Amino acid sequence: MNERAPATLHGKPIATETAGVTVTKTGIFLGAEISGVDLRQPLSGPQFKAIDDALTEHALIVFRNQNISSDNLMDFGRRFGELTVHPFAPNEGAAPALIKFRNDETTPPFGTDVWHSDETFRAEPPMATALCAKDDIPAVGGDTMFVSMAAAFDGLSDRMQQFVSGLEAVHDFKPFKALFGTSEEERRKLQSFELKYPPQIHPVVRVHPVSGRKALFVNPQFTIAIKDMDERESKVLLDTLFHQMLIPEYQYRHHWTPHAIAMWDNRQTVHYAVHDYYPQRRYMERVTIKGGPVTGVPRADADSVRKIKFAVPDGVDRYGGHKVH
Repeated sequence: MNERAPATLHGKPIATETAGVTVTKTGIFLGAEISGVDLRQPLSGPQFKAIDDALTEHALIVFRNQNISSDNLMDFGRRFGELTVHPFAPNEGAAPALIKFRNDETTPPFGTDVWHSDETFRAEPPMATALCAKDDIPAVGGDTMFVSMAAAFDGLSDRMQQFVSGLEAVHDFKPFKALFGTSEEERRKLQSFELKYPPQIHPVVRVHPVSGRKALFVNPQFTIAIKDMDERESKVLLDTLFHQMLIPEYQYRHHWTPHAIAMWDNRQTVHYAVHDYYPQRRYMERVTIKGGPVTGVPRADADSVRKIKFAVPDGVDRYGGHKVH
């Protein structure tokens, strides 16, 4: 009996529906759009579980046409856990956990045009971030790019996977040190923040606490060195790992529309806010959800690792029809 080919082979949307929540896959290694919910209203238990599961599975989820208030955004974030207060990001005193990015001709964007996972300089980095676009967004530009760091790890050679498994890296809030002046008072203020947020040691390869997937956990914004490694060796290795973020297959580019919300899993992604829209306006609001300890992996053995950009089974022409004529 002939079986029907899966819908994925015919360009049809890959969508699932649970408790009225529709999840439509939009990227290969990460990315899905969520519909069927109004985030101005409280989520039911089954609705929240469908969204939470989608976040773990797809690493990045997008909601369109959600004209929500700041309180709605914070309430949504709190369903996933405690909200954190960023020590340097712009916010308002009444709601310090709500970050407000108001970029225009007088306040150009700062510090987010570097691949990073949010706040890895913390002992327990955030588990997720939700970012909401308001009415003012650029007519052209201002996209945000994402990378699956699970796919980036899978794409390393077996030898490199074995080598980096079990290593640890040093993370520091170095980009924000530019916010401090050179006066004695400013130097004392910087020292107080360095005491409050000392460099943190995190595994180079972390295990996702829900899915169990392995992912690279380094980024060029906050990762400054490989622990117990010569500086030159550390730089070469980090440059190699950072290069995985530049491979198009592992990337997803999100184009913002008014009242869209993007939520990403910091435990398995990095992102980059493209600074190509100045002096256009871009107004966003953000909440960040507290994470837990970062769990690493032991040294890998050769049988437990694999190299994959896409899986090709035996018997399939892996050269795409190319041959010697």
